[in-house]
Amino acid sequence: MKEYSVDKIRNVGLVGHGDAGKTTLAEAILFSSGATNRFGSVDDGTTVSDYSNDEIERKISVSTSLLYVDWKSHKVNVLDTPGYFDFIGEVRCGIRAADIAIVLLNGVAGVEVGTDLVWEVLNDLGIPRFFYVNHLNKEHADFDKTISDAQESYGNGVVALNFPVNQGEEFNSIIDVLRMKKVTFSADGSGKYTMEDIPADLQSKADDMRMQFVEKVAESNDELLEKYFEAGELTDEDIAKGLKTGLVSKAIFPVLCGAATKNVGTQLLLDFITDYCPSPKDVSPIIAEEDGKEVEVVTDENGEFAGLVFKTLSEKHLGELSLIRAFSGTIKSGDDVVNVTQDSTEKIGQIYTLIGRERKDIGSIRAGDIGALVKLKNTQTGDTLASKKKKVKIKPIDFPTPVVEMAVSPKTKGDEDKISTGLSTLNLIDPSFTVTIDPELHQTVISGQGEVHLLIILKRLKERYGVEVERKKPKIPYRETITANGDEKYRHKKQSGGAGQFAEVWMRIEPMNRGEGFEFVSKVVGGSISSVFIPSIEKGVRQIIVEGAVAGYKIVDTRAIVYDGKEHPVDSKDIAFQIAGREVFKMLVKKAKPILLEPIYDVEVKCPEENMGDIMGDISTRRGKIAGMGASGRFQVVKAQIPLAELHDYSTSLRSMTQGRATYTREFSHYDPMPKDLEAKVIAESKEEDEK
Repeated sequence: MKEYSVDKIRNVGLVGHGDAGKTTLAEAILFSSGATNRFGSVDDGTTVSDYSNDEIERKISVSTSLLYVDWKSHKVNVLDTPGYFDFIGEVRCGIRAADIAIVLLNGVAGVEVGTDLVWEVLNDLGIPRFFYVNHLNKEHADFDKTISDAQESYGNGVVALNFPVNQGEEFNSIIDVLRMKKVTFSADGSGKYTMEDIPADLQSKADDMRMQFVEKVAESNDELLEKYFEAGELTDEDIAKGLKTGLVSKAIFPVLCGAATKNVGTQLLLDFITDYCPSPKDVSPIIAEEDGKEVEVVTDENGEFAGLVFKTLSEKHLGELSLIRAFSGTIKSGDDVVNVTQDSTEKIGQIYTLIGRERKDIGSIRAGDIGALVKLKNTQTGDTLASKKKKVKIKPIDFPTPVVEMAVSPKTKGDEDKISTGLSTLNLIDPSFTVTIDPELHQTVISGQGEVHLLIILKRLKERYGVEVERKKPKIPYRETITANGDEKYRHKKQSGGAGQFAEVWMRIEPMNRGEGFEFVSKVVGGSISSVFIPSIEKGVRQIIVEGAVAGYKIVDTRAIVYDGKEHPVDSKDIAFQIAGREVFKMLVKKAKPILLEPIYDVEVKCPEENMGDIMGDISTRRGKIAGMGASGRFQVVKAQIPLAELHDYSTSLRSMTQGRATYTREFSHYDPMPKDLEAKVIAESKEEDEK
């Protein structure tokens, strides 16, 4: 395969709200460049990047796909990421391998909540970006409004480099203000175009737009600004230099436009990527860690190797592959490298580049490039592979906190080990999904970014490991506590022939402040209970702390004070005092006006203003309390505190309520007393379960 120097590589991520057209644009890029000879369709399930059964069935991307094309002797690696909120973890994986992102905007809908979501990811990772306004062949498409939305949301660094001549169903022509030409695309979908002078009625608009972007380019560089003030214009070379500088510094967010389904604008987009977008060298160095200290990793193919595994694939038609972005040096088949994250060594086997599911043997990956390594022994998503001479560690991928939970249990007895192994393996492939075996609630709980995310995980579990599960609502980790003081004594006496058991414990309990946990105190004086038996009493008490005394939940914010008791010179022993401690504590809790506490979560919802009323009303029905409201760009943010018991279906409900235009995050806040009617219901359910 042709080799490319670092300056001839472009790593581009496609990001945006669902239905913005990322996968279709990827298809147009492949077709326009000659990498494929047919134009696939999402609706028909024939696209190169959406190749899994889940993606074909649901007609959405659920995984980041790697593609590449050759354009003007450049290698353009394209990472097609999902737009559906459930798969934001995949977006984070893909973007970590990119040097620039194309943020797709729907030319009808404009800036959407998903746009904001990926913008925050890009800000977090410091990735340069530009916009591509898609769907300009749709009825009601409005390029000018979309630009205005973007400027309102993301500042005056948003500047148009082209605009549509005839947006709507007949759309086929663009004014390119970089070249100052009218570009008309072929109606056959080939992506080819012809250029001519700008019509007189559009000249003024083109001049204004050119002036706006040239001014923005000039502002990116002091030398260019001075030159612009003196000459009133910049040369093409100056513009190219300023655009690259402005993109990398994130001072400029250029806007291009087109219609991916008609292959209008795609070749102009590819020209822009190769002519103006940063190469891996332009965004070098990155910061890594070596021996606990920060170090710079420079993009140099002759340096020591360092690369980040940003995604793991495990699919029948691809096998098991680790996708890696090389930041320095070169890695070849047969090399031995160090997994710095896991502190282990790996032998490199075959190396591929991918176009969707198709793989091509390339033998090596050079600095700045992206490729796939055949299944490695101990390497997971987010791990750093490096040379033995320079063991640098690249910052791993941060995944968002899960917002949806589901309890699972085997349908067939004896499948517990298969389920455990399968879920653990699937977690290595997709770390944005987590598995917890909860010893307190005796449930296996899987967590993710949405219901669809978890359903796909369970489908893969069935297909790959042959096991099916029962899905249940996860139990809520309620807590028991007391609201009054108590004082009680308990005598344990057992005589059944031979050695007996005897212990008497006098104990007080009292409430503690919320969040203080549990405290065991001994105030025994005078030797009424030997010091050797005090730990035995505490052990019995702590057994009830875990098991609960009212409804089977952990007891918190309670102080237990042993102050007296009795023992027998022969029959007193460890087990006797454990039992006495346990029973007296249980009696005390039941008498000290016990209550149940429920976990309360801080919830933050981002939504369009028109959905605010519905969202606030829904929060109220979920026993939530509004904690604040504010604006974030074009969107509103509602902050609230909601009991965990009311959040089980919230992700699905929110999506339905807002037509997929809202997102939410949640984080544990504190425990609060439950309403009495709900408390009684939970206690009754607990008793029923105990009786089964």
